[in-house]
Amino acid sequence: MIQRPRGTRDFLPDEMEKRRFYENTLRHTAKTFGFREIATPIFEESELFILRSGPNVLNELYAFKDKGDREIALRPEMTAPAIRMFVNEMSNDPKPIKIFYFGQCFRYERPQSGRYREFFQFGAELIGNANAYTDAEVIAMASSMIEALGLKEYKIRIGHIGVLRQKITEAGVPAERMAEVLQKLDKKLYDEARPLMQEMGVSESVIDSIFDLTETVGDSSVLSKVPGEAGDHLRQIVEILNAMGINDLEIDLGVVRGLDYYTGMVFEAEAPSLGAEKQICGGGSYTLSELFGGEKVFSTGFAIGFDRILLAMEKEGQTYQPEGIAAYVVPVTDDVRVKSSEIVASLRRAGISADIDLMGRKMQKAMKYASSAGVKYTVIVGPKELEEGCVTVRDMSTGEQQTVKVDELLSAIRN
Repeated sequence: MIQRPRGTRDFLPDEMEKRRFYENTLRHTAKTFGFREIATPIFEESELFILRSGPNVLNELYAFKDKGDREIALRPEMTAPAIRMFVNEMSNDPKPIKIFYFGQCFRYERPQSGRYREFFQFGAELIGNANAYTDAEVIAMASSMIEALGLKEYKIRIGHIGVLRQKITEAGVPAERMAEVLQKLDKKLYDEARPLMQEMGVSESVIDSIFDLTETVGDSSVLSKVPGEAGDHLRQIVEILNAMGINDLEIDLGVVRGLDYYTGMVFEAEAPSLGAEKQICGGGSYTLSELFGGEKVFSTGFAIGFDRILLAMEKEGQTYQPEGIAAYVVPVTDDVRVKSSEIVASLRRAGISADIDLMGRKMQKAMKYASSAGVKYTVIVGPKELEEGCVTVRDMSTGEQQTVKVDELLSAIRN
């Protein structure tokens, strides 16, 4: 028996229905913010992801040469393809450009709870400017999406990468090694960051002050510790978000995001129910378009780990009840099967989900199947009732039955 590849999953019908429901919840929320959906190829030139994340990303890429000897990779994330598309197709469009996307991504890493080699990402980009209002707009949409999904326990943490970048630059860390240090600080790997900075000649006292900065966490009162334009920018974002009804925010100067292209505000959302690996959303303001051959354009975006947020909802005890089939038509005898097919077709044309017994089951087994399939109403088509232009409709939740005229069946089920 051939098994599915490690780190991938099969989704059965009930699970697929649940996932589509929550996908569409995210889509609807994005549209209420004026964002429009895009789609990009599931594979791109490998260089696109190397330019964005550096050569180390090759260790995680599903990369290969195609038949034209081109270096191709399955996408490990969707921001780079979205910005590549913007440079190729939309750079002359009026700004700001508001786009969102949903799709599969692939990374070759060790599978664990909530992390897979094939995973799903929902993201959005607001392209054209990065000011306090665009930053607040993106954070507000991420917050609204989490609320719409019904996750109860979560925290949004906001920081500013410019503060830490300036501190590290002043400490004498070379620009070409900035990303290396930031990646350690992003993961709070202080034991690895310290020798790295010592090697670059940074003093112990300065290293400690950098570590202290990444531990600066609290409500908006800690913004008094954030100097200059970065502090003013964060204060304005908080003010705008408060005006939009988003008040439960945490300022955290340790939000680094660990990627070299972030330039200003950065934020993350986390769900405590997930334990140590609790991040469900992350983003910030950045520039990428110039890397892909376009003009420098400031943007703000984020990505939601769809699998991780569903896991967080599950751990909170949130359940999804599948809709089931509205009507299941059961012919009692073979001579009413054609008429039964006519009845099920009329229900479908009216937009009602309807199925028909195709297995020739006896009545008891047909009812047992209808119950297991979550059918709401069973339509029993018997020869005697049909002679009078009627069928029997059984409510599967109560067991109650009523005789209904065939030409009144549609309204009976709807009511």
